[in-house]
Amino acid sequence: MALLVVGALLCISCWVSLYFLLCNLNGSRSCEWNCRLVTLVHGILAVCITGYIGYVDGPWPFTYPGTKNTPLQISAMLVSLGYFIFDVAWCVYFRTEGPVMLAHHTVSILGILVTLWLGESGIESCAVLFGSEITNPLLQARWFLKQTGRYGTRTGDVVDVLFVLLFVLMRVFVGGTMLYCELSSPRPRFFIKCGGVAMYALSWVFMVDIVRFAVRKSKRWQKQKADRREAAVAANGHDGKTD
Repeated sequence: MALLVVGALLCISCWVSLYFLLCNLNGSRSCEWNCRLVTLVHGILAVCITGYIGYVDGPWPFTYPGTKNTPLQISAMLVSLGYFIFDVAWCVYFRTEGPVMLAHHTVSILGILVTLWLGESGIESCAVLFGSEITNPLLQARWFLKQTGRYGTRTGDVVDVLFVLLFVLMRVFVGGTMLYCELSSPRPRFFIKCGGVAMYALSWVFMVDIVRFAVRKSKRWQKQKADRREAAVAANGHDGKTD
């Protein structure tokens, strides 16, 4: 347990150090810009590590939930635990996030702590981290495109579509399948199952916002298409009168 505490403190220190390093290197950028760079790094790193755990190192999370934690699973959870603690502290200090995101981070922290304390169900935690963080790079890309004035381009549209599709696929369908396997298996502890239900419920809270966003985005695209069509008709009509 002492090694876990030391590992967690070391990971927190690394994320904090990376943030301040980016602040020094990007002095002209805002604090949120640098914090989102840290978030982007964590998202990519977490997806790579947990993806390797799930698809290569094993065990397969849908078949063997509730198994003992492996050293690689523990390392992945410590890395993400350090990041979530840093990010919660940053969000609370700068008051940038609402209660839903803070609840998501809090449940993630508690889930990782319980998994590390029990010494089991690490594969489920890594699977949840993979599903949660795989959309993170797209979310950060969307924010950076907005900040640089490129969100209204074709690139912004592609990022939005990929984000929505990936979120629905991973959080709703794959996440739902993972939750079913977790609840139907006799191995995971009861409060681990409760944590899985809580994370899935939060995914649906995010899903409601995403559906609203997708509807607004679709209406905006339809309006832009109609405006372009009207402009083309007007231009053709003007050309005909000129002739």
